[in-house]
Amino acid sequence: MAGKTFQFKLITPQGKLLDTKASYASLPAHDGLMGVLPDRAAMVVKLGIGELSVTCESDKAAGSGGGGGGGGGGGGERAYVVEEGFAQMVGNRLTILTSRATPAEQLTESEAAAELAEASARKAGPSDSAKVQRDKAVAQAKVRTARARAGKGI
Repeated sequence: MAGKTFQFKLITPQGKLLDTKASYASLPAHDGLMGVLPDRAAMVVKLGIGELSVTCESDKAAGSGGGGGGGGGGGGERAYVVEEGFAQMVGNRLTILTSRATPAEQLTESEAAAELAEASARKAGPSDSAKVQRDKAVAQAKVRTARARAGKGI
């Protein structure tokens, strides 16, 4: 599969975090994980909360704008915890639009576990029940991602 890539962009309200050539991406669709390879049929998918990972090709794996996590050259895998949004694949270009993307290298299991404990302890009233559930889901995704990255030695 040498030379087979697609253009990958990860965009948040703060700016573009990653704009690179990629050979594979795994994204948290609202109904489960979804893999994307080059030359995939066009699609639009609602994202859920979870880990987004992308296998970048060497050379132009550089982000722009603030937010960090996208800089540096070279290939390899990049991972983020995304908090809902949309993914669109058209013409061998995958664009991810999300409200927030936390780079996996910024996560630690202890901080994620503390965030989960705080969210779990929060008492939700009728008006903020959905927010508390969402905060718990984000914290759980961060814990899973931090544990997976620690297990890989990343």
